[in-house]
Amino acid sequence: MKYRLLVLDVDGTLLDNDKEITPSTLATLLKVQQMGVRIVLASGRSTHGLKPVAQTLELDKYDGYILSYNGGQIFRMQTNELLFERRINPKDIPYIEKQARNYGLALLTYHRDTIITNRAADVHVGEEAARNRMRLVETADFASLITFSPCKCMLVSDDLELLAGLESKLKKRLAGSLDVFRSEPYFLEVVPPQINKADTLGVLMEKLSVPPEAVMAIGDGICDIGMIQMAGLGIAMGHAAEQVKRCADYTTASNSEDGVTKAVEEHIIAKIRPADVPLGELNLRARHALMGNLGIQYTYASEDRVEATMPVDERTRQPFGILHGGATLALAETVAGLGSMILCRPDEIIVGMQVSGNHISSAREGDTVRAVGTILHKGRSSHIWNVDVFASAGKLVSTIRVVNSVLKKR
Repeated sequence: MKYRLLVLDVDGTLLDNDKEITPSTLATLLKVQQMGVRIVLASGRSTHGLKPVAQTLELDKYDGYILSYNGGQIFRMQTNELLFERRINPKDIPYIEKQARNYGLALLTYHRDTIITNRAADVHVGEEAARNRMRLVETADFASLITFSPCKCMLVSDDLELLAGLESKLKKRLAGSLDVFRSEPYFLEVVPPQINKADTLGVLMEKLSVPPEAVMAIGDGICDIGMIQMAGLGIAMGHAAEQVKRCADYTTASNSEDGVTKAVEEHIIAKIRPADVPLGELNLRARHALMGNLGIQYTYASEDRVEATMPVDERTRQPFGILHGGATLALAETVAGLGSMILCRPDEIIVGMQVSGNHISSAREGDTVRAVGTILHKGRSSHIWNVDVFASAGKLVSTIRVVNSVLKKR
């Protein structure tokens, strides 16, 4: 498979204007993960604020990652493991607070599930707390509460000319010790040196041994330009600024028009061939799902045939030592499910509708059965699969019919 890592900005890219993941986008991203592509959420949000989005996308199940604070942290959802972080020295906070006071700006930083600020009534501060699902703590003496090393601080103002002047000043004053940039017109971010989405994505790519040509990145903001340029395929959203679009290989629709869905369907799903399906990776990622709990392993996949094995052991046998019929049906549905995913179009999803089986003979504990699924009917609205399950000696154990419904994404 050409692309193994899909990197998504969140606000303005993955989420629509109501800050939601549309059903179409969710279906597309679950499907692409099922086919072996890992997802990385790259955002200025806090790790705490990104976790609900990651859970909706089931990144914990499919071994996805959070790249938060515009590159300040890398978090692995499956293991709840912090893989990388850089923080600001608390000794730098008094200077940042002094600038906020001199310019009359709101100031905030993050700590666990809390946003600490000097001005809780500021509308942008309130929106940031709501977006990240964090509570607000207001203080008149900001630096005194910062006894920890923050991932970043943000200076906030609607006076864009004033903020631009302060940005220029701080870039010169803090050069080499802290980086300063605008993530939104009203947000001036202060972060550790060399922290941005592109550089931190490079750290993750090195950890995963993924080359740039195997990465697809989608974004809409100035902060996304570096990762868009780094990726083998960089995509700008339809509503992105012209300078973002000029740096991209391709421009998709806007976030209100399912731009992420359209880009992923066109550049990943439509180009997946059966030979590209990474069976080993699918087996590894499914170890915490029903398939993994039953010991099911895919062994072969093509457009008209899928094979898998399952051990007859304490997980799949009846109390008296022979293969359980329910486990056999689960094996058949697993095989037919992958087969239909391979067959369906990029704008389609598969829903299991019916399974019926005839159990002909038994397989005893200690054996490993093999399921062979072949397509009997490939219609516009349904697929019918025949799945034969054999014992290791070649004896037919069960023959099963699985009906999958083919639905258009909404």
